[in-house]
Amino acid sequence: MAEKTTIARPYAKAAFEEAQADKQLPRWSETLRAAATAVQDPRVHDLLGNPSVSGEDLAQLIMDVTGSAIDEHGQNFFRMLAENHRLGYLPEIATLFDEYKDEAERVIDVTVTSAAPIDSRQEQALSKALERKLKRAVRLHSATDSTLIGGAILRAGDIVIDGSLLSRLKRIAFELTA
Repeated sequence: MAEKTTIARPYAKAAFEEAQADKQLPRWSETLRAAATAVQDPRVHDLLGNPSVSGEDLAQLIMDVTGSAIDEHGQNFFRMLAENHRLGYLPEIATLFDEYKDEAERVIDVTVTSAAPIDSRQEQALSKALERKLKRAVRLHSATDSTLIGGAILRAGDIVIDGSLLSRLKRIAFELTA
């Protein structure tokens, strides 16, 4: 997987820089996600390695699937990917592009896993507190895991805050047996 990401990174960076210069980050993000979905379809995926299908035909297929929202720069981008036999890397390119986009827009995804479901009021309060702490806009994703017994675990990128009762009990058990 690291190899695919390494190959996809310069393409994602180039797409991001072009989209940012044209002030078209949302459009490019949507187009790249649609293209990534298209190349993951088994029928299209089988065409990627087929020597009887030209790169231009593959690029045109991807452009047709993504719709008319694509401009000349986007068309050239897909043609270049097809020429370089990199259309199969579109899922990684789209993921990296969205990471660059979120960084530029100062947005972070935070997953809160709690022992019991949290209501919308609690989500709003948590989002506001995290926005102040992280100095970014927060997209909050909620999950429930009853094995935590109580409390919650927050994950934001590389940051993990474990305030679960299960974790506390494990620490106490470790200290008692150490």
